Amino acid sequence: MGVLREARGFRVLWVARAVSFLGDSLGLVALLLYVEASTGAALAVALLLLAGDLTPGLFGAFAGVVGDRFDLRRVMVTCDVLQGALVVVMAVTLPPLPVLLVMVAVRSVVAQVFQASSRSAVPALVRDEDLESANSALGAGTNGLEAIGPLIAAALFLVTDVRGILLIDAATFLVSAVLLSRLPRMAPEGWAGTGVLKDARDGLTYIWQTKAVRVIGIAFFATVAFNGVDDVAMVFLSKDELGASDSAASALYAGVGIGLILGFAVLARYASRFRMTTLILLGFAVSSLGNLVTGLAWAVWAALALQVIRGFGIAGVDVGINTHLQRIVPPHMRSRVFGNLYGAIGLAAGVSYVLGGLLLEHTDARVTFVAAGIGGLAATAVAALAVRR
Repeated sequence: MGVLREARGFRVLWVARAVSFLGDSLGLVALLLYVEASTGAALAVALLLLAGDLTPGLFGAFAGVVGDRFDLRRVMVTCDVLQGALVVVMAVTLPPLPVLLVMVAVRSVVAQVFQASSRSAVPALVRDEDLESANSALGAGTNGLEAIGPLIAAALFLVTDVRGILLIDAATFLVSAVLLSRLPRMAPEGWAGTGVLKDARDGLTYIWQTKAVRVIGIAFFATVAFNGVDDVAMVFLSKDELGASDSAASALYAGVGIGLILGFAVLARYASRFRMTTLILLGFAVSSLGNLVTGLAWAVWAALALQVIRGFGIAGVDVGINTHLQRIVPPHMRSRVFGNLYGAIGLAAGVSYVLGGLLLEHTDARVTFVAAGIGGLAATAVAALAVRR
């Protein structure tokens, strides 16, 4: 909590992001239920998730350009206003599925611009020695509220409907925009004033030519491409292999969220004792091992405990990568690096859903979890050798 008390600007950013992430989780639940009720098709629900997850990856090279060209405060405020406006239109019109998918895709790109800019802004708001604590605090606040968002949405459905919850989601973006307007100005540093296409190409070139960024980026992509399938396979493991009830199956999905919150709390205090590359590799290994052993779980409570451990690993990856890049990437490149990296991670998750789903279709959930974990550990081993070299 020290960094939140001492750094007023960071405290403002923390509260703004926590509020908007809470709204995001409420809005996602509302949209999922609306699409399911209006179409009754599982494919439609899958398309909604893909529109939100995959689209930013297609525009990752351009998402970061905005933050590197303009004042970060103005970029974040503008993004929140645009997202709020889009959600208001969704709430008022409740559009048919094709229109809704386009609107969700556009909002996800705006969100990607915001995320790249907000990660780039952290070094301007806290001291260098506080970066680990600051990134841990951001992770705990955003992931913590995302974890309880569905529970709040469930309570809100007792007093309102989809439109009402979407309007609450829109209100959180406006609150966030007002808060972010109180941040100090963070003008771009070192921007040469070139065109958008050249800026995007320069961002990709920088990542490829900078080994300390390229190695971590490829390893991150590979581990997510292997392990992202757990979102799909978990329900089959719980229902088919472990014979769990619907309630127990739902609880398993909370395991990673619990681990994330606990992991961020621990890392806020102890992450600074690690080299960031070591913390990243440990996070890759623990999160991959968590999936591998989950595939061997003999009971629901064991699978839940192992997914909590996996959440610890993901927290280490999040804090390690964000801090590592904030320290080694020059300010005028940060937003582009974050935009490209996390855009690629969205694509990796999509690859994992598709290929992992095919493996799940031809084998079973245990084989899928074990294969995902082994693949993630192999990618981690290769990354460790590359980092050492």
